[in-house]
Amino acid sequence: MSVLGVVALACASPARATGAPAFDALVDQAVQHYQLPGIAVGVIEDGKVVYRGTRGVLAVGEGRQVDADTLFKIASNTKAMTAALLARLVQAGKLRWDDPVTKHLPQFRMYDPWVTANMQVRDLLIHNSGLGLGAGDLMLWPEPNQFDRADIIAGLAHLRPVSSFRSGYAYDNLLYVVAGEVAAAAGGKPYAQLVRQEIFQPLGLQRCQVGAWSPARVGNIALPHSRQAGHNIAAAPDPATVDDFPSMAAGGIRCGLNDMLRWMQVLLDPALVPGWLDATRRRELWTAHMPMPISQRLRDWDNTRFYAYGYGWRLSDMDGQWKVAHTGTLSGMYSSLALLPDRKTGVVILVNTEAEDARTALMQALLKQYTAAQAAPDVLHYAGLIAEGQRQRHAAGQHAPDTSDRTAATAAEFSTHAGVWRDPWFGEVRLCPHGDAVGFASVKSPQLRGQVMRWQARWLVQWPQLGEDAEAWLEFGQDGEGPVLRMNAIDPDIDFSYDYQDLQFRRIGDCG
Repeated sequence: MSVLGVVALACASPARATGAPAFDALVDQAVQHYQLPGIAVGVIEDGKVVYRGTRGVLAVGEGRQVDADTLFKIASNTKAMTAALLARLVQAGKLRWDDPVTKHLPQFRMYDPWVTANMQVRDLLIHNSGLGLGAGDLMLWPEPNQFDRADIIAGLAHLRPVSSFRSGYAYDNLLYVVAGEVAAAAGGKPYAQLVRQEIFQPLGLQRCQVGAWSPARVGNIALPHSRQAGHNIAAAPDPATVDDFPSMAAGGIRCGLNDMLRWMQVLLDPALVPGWLDATRRRELWTAHMPMPISQRLRDWDNTRFYAYGYGWRLSDMDGQWKVAHTGTLSGMYSSLALLPDRKTGVVILVNTEAEDARTALMQALLKQYTAAQAAPDVLHYAGLIAEGQRQRHAAGQHAPDTSDRTAATAAEFSTHAGVWRDPWFGEVRLCPHGDAVGFASVKSPQLRGQVMRWQARWLVQWPQLGEDAEAWLEFGQDGEGPVLRMNAIDPDIDFSYDYQDLQFRRIGDCG
């Protein structure tokens, strides 16, 4: 279906009566069913804010309540702001979408020299590089780590593609880091300063934070949570100063509900801030630049026939209406934003825990208030569908094996593999004895430090700070150049940013 066809269908779709009581009921369902510690939800209808709903606390056990100014990590919803920043620079004549990346960053390299020469600024935003899903993300998280932006740009040269350039879609984060550096080079100022100047200030986003900032001065900040043994556990508070970390342009901005609603209103109605982005630049952001595969779930739930990536946005049709959306995922923080531009309508959800299923079910239920031809399903309906899909995958064997009878590897039995190993983009890891046990320690990613375990005839590493769903197999072999260590996720549902499959370590020395 063409975009014009989607728009025509949207104009023909009838409006549905909505209101705060209906939205409250759906938010309450999500909070109760998924036991969310804190959430902020906003709805815009015909350009006007018609709902602000907040529930829960900034951190379990502390009692401070979430409100419409509470800051959440918006994670990959940052990408739309990075794309808008680049659009502002294009509008100002400081760069072009078809500029070679090397024009602005001469040090930029991809694995293939031809791709290096032909990668354009636009390509950084649409996930068409030929890299695999989440390639190189272990340089970004788990946070904090010691990789900087120069490391990330240098590391790209060692990441092998899995498909040809511009042939297909695979979501990546590293190239948004590069996009932020292109903006800095073209704009003559650091990325964070440009975001404040070109996005926050002209749009009136008063509490959004980017770059380095002081949590004590800003205040009212939601903490991430993890789920452990059925309970929400709050992460440690932010340090005295939040640093301008390398993945800022891919997923580092924090905002509250009020500012996200303002951001959405300006996107839906250009007249609110005349001249901020002209019609051509706006159209470019929401043009289908890279086709995306349509899942069976999208077809079943939304009758989707069109799905593509714009500049920082996912574009699709939902029940015949044009939808512009994105999600954001960081450890313990989830966001979701969706717009129905032809209605000047949108929904935003901010949650401070691991809430992929919750945000999916709630966003569906809220949007269906505007797109469903008949009675809109509620959160529990979608929660049931999600749970059934998970049961089916588990029954089909798509789940992690039970490795609970693992034992700690001993220094003696692991002796042939012990040593210092190096991957060309991730750097060094030490697989070395500690007493009679064996440790795994990444030099530049402190949270990737764990203990080597044995399960049946296989080795695995367990991380005390990351949990079982992040664990990995250690697979040793040989090739023409000598010993090789590869890693692979144990859980098939692992977050794709644990891109263990992209690592290939060579032994470079003994433990000392």
